[in-house]
Amino acid sequence: MAMDEEMISVDEARQAVEDMSKRVALLHLSYALALVEELGEERGKALIQRAIWDYGTRIGQRIKARVEAMGLEPTVANFDKGSDLSPIGFPSQSVTVDGEQRSRSFRCAMAEVWKEYGEQALGSLYCMVDPAKMQGYDPHWTMAHTSRISKGHDYCEFAVRPTSEESKPD
Repeated sequence: MAMDEEMISVDEARQAVEDMSKRVALLHLSYALALVEELGEERGKALIQRAIWDYGTRIGQRIKARVEAMGLEPTVANFDKGSDLSPIGFPSQSVTVDGEQRSRSFRCAMAEVWKEYGEQALGSLYCMVDPAKMQGYDPHWTMAHTSRISKGHDYCEFAVRPTSEESKPD
């Protein structure tokens, strides 16, 4: 390591990721509130969902490009290898529920911000990023939320499942 490089602790890195997550949550909430105020609830939410779907799809495409750049096939098993989310800031555990493998996170800094402002419903539209990024990576698969902190659950839980008609965007 070069002399001008600085080492930080895992706690400092975790805090930096959390702080950035909270900023993204505030950004999402601010533009979501502005859109709903300007366009009305129905049109505003529709536009938010369209933007989040596009955003998530682009993330999924970038993950796919990273996986392919590693010389790997863009399979569901390789999705996490190309992910840009730090396990330091987004720790999760694997669980099996009714024979299905799921990922569970017990904290969401973004949901904490939306709750602070009393805007969980509008904030949680951001969570569409997860199915969108999986479908951007491989349109045959989606990432379903089986529970969400932003909806009042104790944890966020995700299951990767084959794409159904219900999970495809309008």
